[in-house]
Amino acid sequence: MTSRKAPLAAAILTATLGIAGCSGTGSSSSAPESAQRNAIELSVLGSWQSEGDVFDQSAAEIVAHDPANQRLFVVNANKKTLDVLDIRDPSAIKRVRTIDATREGGAANSVAVHGDLVAVAIEARNKQGEGKVVFYSASNLEKLSEVSAGALPDMVTFTPDGKYVLVANEGEPDDAYEVDPEGSVSVIDVSRGVEKATVRTADFSAWSGKEAELRAQGIRVFGPGATAAQDFEPEYIAVSTDGSRAWVALQENNAVAVLDIARAEIVDLIPLGFKDHMAAGNELDASNKDGGIHLRNWPVMGMYMPDAITSYGANGQTWYITANEGDARDYDGFSEEARVADLRLADGVFPSDIQEKANLGRLKVTTTLGISNDCDPSDPSTDVAADCEYDALYSYGARSFSIWSEDGEQVYDSGSDFERITAQVEPEYFNSSNDENAFDDRSDDKGPEPEAVVTGEVHGQVYAFIGLERVGGIMVFNVTDPRTPAFVQYLNNRDFSASSEALKAGGGGDLGPEGLAFIAAQDSPTGEPMLAVGNEVSGTTTLYSIDLAPAVK
Repeated sequence: MTSRKAPLAAAILTATLGIAGCSGTGSSSSAPESAQRNAIELSVLGSWQSEGDVFDQSAAEIVAHDPANQRLFVVNANKKTLDVLDIRDPSAIKRVRTIDATREGGAANSVAVHGDLVAVAIEARNKQGEGKVVFYSASNLEKLSEVSAGALPDMVTFTPDGKYVLVANEGEPDDAYEVDPEGSVSVIDVSRGVEKATVRTADFSAWSGKEAELRAQGIRVFGPGATAAQDFEPEYIAVSTDGSRAWVALQENNAVAVLDIARAEIVDLIPLGFKDHMAAGNELDASNKDGGIHLRNWPVMGMYMPDAITSYGANGQTWYITANEGDARDYDGFSEEARVADLRLADGVFPSDIQEKANLGRLKVTTTLGISNDCDPSDPSTDVAADCEYDALYSYGARSFSIWSEDGEQVYDSGSDFERITAQVEPEYFNSSNDENAFDDRSDDKGPEPEAVVTGEVHGQVYAFIGLERVGGIMVFNVTDPRTPAFVQYLNNRDFSASSEALKAGGGGDLGPEGLAFIAAQDSPTGEPMLAVGNEVSGTTTLYSIDLAPAVK
């Protein structure tokens, strides 16, 4: 166990970057005057390294802040525990206790704090079985009570007033794809105290039998033999500012569900659509075998497929931000992944050289969309490469973040900004993976892979902080006006000069940001706003100060 200040690999402000391509949908390449007056800058305060052999073991994932006791609760999936960290001195973070989730079931997946309550989502030892939420006292860390949840409770959050706890039950199938539990959202009423908590389940049974209709709307329902209720896999939850509704990310389905919290009912399903990588501003580097950084337009549609989702208020309504990571179903019993080079493409639709490795040949796409003949890729007897023909290509994720209105209208997408910015900041390690310092490892997959997102208000402006899972680092955008966000900063607390051995020994800085928590000034141990980041590959938990940029102090 160590606490350290790690070297900052990169810190770039909008004013010094000047990238011509930083112009996602509805965006501007320079910050508005109000944003420039209140520009912020992140810098490392301190970092805590999980104990033991933690490299690439998910030893620091989701983080939650307890302002009353100045503690961070950090999910350590490696040991199936919850680490409790004292951050009263951010430069000397200390662990005060470990909560052992193995006594409660399988791994702890998520944690949230409200007042003196800590809620921990814990999966069953058999992941397809019923999970639970366990409540602890934030003050004395003693267990208070527990309630049942659905299969694989993957994310837990409180409503703003603390009356409800919401749990995204992902319901993933087993590896053979023979047992596929239904996805759901648990709505836990804790208004009378956790000892008298009641649980209601918002499920998707109303959509079972309507799979063809859902597909026609653009919602992916494609698991072998799965009903809609089985196929929907809630990933993450963001609550409206008034606490009445929530958006639930259905990552693999490229959709969101709308939850009426008081009724504990899913009231709507919204397809997120597809990103046209042929459109100006939506370029991507699609190959790890093209010998360089080549952001180009390609005839590919990106499935947004968000992981984390968050909300904030502006102009009298709630807006939702998605980190458009992408995620394929890849099991022994069924896999939807293929490289473009391995597919049979329809004649005359694509350029003749598109399947070369330096073009789209290496790009991973889904076999479940874009089929132009009578072919069922979910049928185990189907030889996708031989039997299916494709006249459209759909890749995983959008390599961006998006902002959506309450009714599901996309008002902004960051386009190709993430790849353009990282290409200028770290050109020698562009699209590097998070477990090795190598050039262009992930272009054929999901690029920088935006994973986590959180918002926070600083000096009257609202900022979005987006964690990039692969190349690493935090992107900062001013999102005060949801339709015209402005890039502020990219910084990466990673040591790209470290050898593979040094990375595995914990000498590579922060690798694989997985969970973010914004700490407002009034809740911070320093009296200034902070950002906490859990890094799953390095097993580090890092605190960043959020200050006014030097030019505007």
